[in-house]
Amino acid sequence: MKIKPLGKRIVVKPFKQEEKTEGGIFLPETASKDKPQRGEVIAVGPDFRGVKKGDTVIFAKYGGTEVEIDDEEYLILGKDDVLAIAE
Repeated sequence: MKIKPLGKRIVVKPFKQEEKTEGGIFLPETASKDKPQRGEVIAVGPDFRGVKKGDTVIFAKYGGTEVEIDDEEYLILGKDDVLAIAE
């Protein structure tokens, strides 16, 4: 199934949260509870400016709406939920 966001919204595939550091230390789930999340932009609405498909964005942890399409988890985010583009 394809999804096309409307207006000033984007669809993002969130990256998985790292569970251990490069040094091998396992992180508890609460360690990253309030940190912004990152993900790849899958689709961009016609009125959303500044990002394009394939960009990596940083978004607020509790922002957007979670949806499941074809057994994959996605987020639909509004412009206020997107904090930055990661380069």
